[in-house]
Amino acid sequence: MNKKILSAALGAAAMGVATTAASAATLDDVKAKGFVQCGVSQGLPGFSNPDSAGNWTGLDVDLCRGIAAAVFGDDTKVKFVPLSAKERFTALQSGEVDVLSRNTTWTMSRDTTLGLNFAGVNYYDGQGFMVRNDLGVKSALELSGASVCTNTGTTTELNVADYFRANKLEYEIVAFEKADEVVAAYDAGRCDVYTTDQSGLYAQRLKLTNPNDHQVLPEIISKEPLGPVVRQGDDQWFNIVKWVHFAMVNAEELGVSKANIGEMMSSDNPGIKRLLGTEGEFGAALGLGNDWAANVIKLVGNYAEVFEANVGPDTPLKISRGVNDLWSRGGLQYAPPIR
Repeated sequence: MNKKILSAALGAAAMGVATTAASAATLDDVKAKGFVQCGVSQGLPGFSNPDSAGNWTGLDVDLCRGIAAAVFGDDTKVKFVPLSAKERFTALQSGEVDVLSRNTTWTMSRDTTLGLNFAGVNYYDGQGFMVRNDLGVKSALELSGASVCTNTGTTTELNVADYFRANKLEYEIVAFEKADEVVAAYDAGRCDVYTTDQSGLYAQRLKLTNPNDHQVLPEIISKEPLGPVVRQGDDQWFNIVKWVHFAMVNAEELGVSKANIGEMMSSDNPGIKRLLGTEGEFGAALGLGNDWAANVIKLVGNYAEVFEANVGPDTPLKISRGVNDLWSRGGLQYAPPIR
């Protein structure tokens, strides 16, 4: 989900905090405390969601686990910090979390004014709309006069304003701070439409009283590249986070998985040998052991395994790879080589 561009004053203040926080070496801090503090959503099935025992699962959660696996050789050394859309950037800027892995859209203003760096895209998304089936609507172009539920302080409001104005449609925004408040309001009939990133709509539909009574409309009205975020000024940590994601994508492309990594350790393929650390010294450049990527794949999996386990067709979300497939199959997931 998106967050509204902060005001210039808040942005300036945030940058001041960020500059201070970034002076520290995050990897050293993480090693000293013995775990990665990872900012996640307050509960979005498929991406970052706790079960009744407090165990977190999801695509964004697995990226956090991958970072812990790369640093410690142990994917359990993570502390998850649930954050609202309003809280997330301040928590990262102030050092409350080491990395933000919380379905956050990469935009120019966030990249250039908040003292933050986006470390890749682990899910390509776009904003959509969900309505009740009994509304009889098949297209967003039929929504004139609708009341629209969404999160306050998000760019989804701006996207809705652009879309409805461009298509000369009347509407009324009904906004709440927390995602669960938006779901509850929509489920209770306080609005006709629920809008957020389309993956979020599929996820939040599972929380409704009767999920099958609702449909996600076909229109996508924005680009929402979602990915992990770190503070500016710490290139080593920035490199670790982005290369954990790249390692997962490279592993899928090279056919290395949790299931076969044992036999792949003796592969003669130069690309696999560099990925798994049996050739070269690529871990040293990150300040990590040479088995950093092997640990990520062994403990968490390659990108396809993570996608299929959390949001794929065999999960309740039933999302196809689509644009999140590898570049070699027509998708957008592309990782630089390890060499």
